[in-house]
Amino acid sequence: MFREKLQAVFAPFWKSERVSPARVIILGFLLLILLGTALLMLPFSTKARGGASFSDALFTATSATCVTGLVVRDTASCWSGFGQLVILLLIQVGGMGVVTMAVAIFIFSGKRIGLKQRWVMQESISAPQVGGIVRMTGFILKTAFAMEGIGAAILALRFCPWFGLWRGLWYSVFHSVSAFCNAGFDLMGEEAPFSSLTGYTGDPVVNLTVVLLVVVGGLGFMTWQDIAAHRLRFQAYRLQSKLILVTTAGLLTFGFLFFLLYEFRLPQWDGLSLGEKVLAALFQSVTPRTAGFNTVDLAQMSETGRLLTILLMLTGGSPGSTAGGFKTTTLAVLILSAAAVFQRQRSARCFGRRVQEPALQSACAIFLLYISLFLTGGMLICCMDHVPLMDSLFEAASAIGTVGLSLGGTARFSLASRMILVFLMYFGRVGGLTMIYAFTAGNGTSVSQFPQEPVTVG
Repeated sequence: MFREKLQAVFAPFWKSERVSPARVIILGFLLLILLGTALLMLPFSTKARGGASFSDALFTATSATCVTGLVVRDTASCWSGFGQLVILLLIQVGGMGVVTMAVAIFIFSGKRIGLKQRWVMQESISAPQVGGIVRMTGFILKTAFAMEGIGAAILALRFCPWFGLWRGLWYSVFHSVSAFCNAGFDLMGEEAPFSSLTGYTGDPVVNLTVVLLVVVGGLGFMTWQDIAAHRLRFQAYRLQSKLILVTTAGLLTFGFLFFLLYEFRLPQWDGLSLGEKVLAALFQSVTPRTAGFNTVDLAQMSETGRLLTILLMLTGGSPGSTAGGFKTTTLAVLILSAAAVFQRQRSARCFGRRVQEPALQSACAIFLLYISLFLTGGMLICCMDHVPLMDSLFEAASAIGTVGLSLGGTARFSLASRMILVFLMYFGRVGGLTMIYAFTAGNGTSVSQFPQEPVTVG
């Protein structure tokens, strides 16, 4: 009976020839958001009677499904145990990918995975080929649950003594899944709403565990596979994995040094000890990539610190991961292409390989699209709600990068501004190219070509 119901639900998507993988992905996320919205509107989803309004439920469901972490109502003080469970499930499915979880359900139910499902799965996780995609799905699920389990066990060493056994275990599981899926939702708002992890600034166990979960979750499924197959033999990795690891290490190192040597030496942070500043610098260099937790008050951050955080949020994680943003590989390809121009080379190259021309074209399109939507959304929020431009841009970057960091203004935004953030979160999680391909499916490439003519740029 269970298997027949699953087939009835998913068969229309898999069997329709007019439904492209991109459309399956965006429709899957949309349906999950609507389901989450309906569940969060139930009277017993909130601690107060009456349930949540449609706008609050929609914003929260979108933020959870798109693993963002922006909230208009504090997760701990507003939502009941059932509501928190709904949010956790939305984070898990949204983080792993709707298609990944759907294929996992098909495997669990015993249904044979056809070519169309494999094709959609390939697009969902940015796999290079269809072959071995079911085995890859199993590897992804096992690795993800193992990492979340280990993270929960370590966090339980801290949370259980402080909150009691059952509440501590629930907090450990919730924060481990939220960190690994780069969601940024937390349950620390019982005493101070919207406080995130500011009560653990100097705690190395909580800080390092969350940091490692965020980084691993943001590396991407294909990178996991390379590491599992080749261990420390870096030369055997795919070019994509090499770019991801090098770019990620560079961004984390740069962010850590900036926050440690400049930001946390400013007068407003004099209350932090040296150890707390080191942990805070590490945490703040990782969390914009795209976790959404914070261990310090972001409202006290300098303008330069906010700007760097915005740039890190826009970059995000890696393709086929739980993170958002325009991705580390996009940044790497753009930098390599610029270096090729400066060196008068005909193509971008690194690690003894040339970067394909379509990769550069896609990188340029994605970067321009993200920057355009980020600036448009930030300016619209600034104009409609009359908040400082930097604050508006910070919220817009957090939304489209599916990060969740906030300067505290999200809950005070008007309905129109919230809907802008909802769209940016949805777009950021689904992905720019996926959205474009979904609306341009069926427009094949023309065989004929126009004649070339030189154009001067720069």
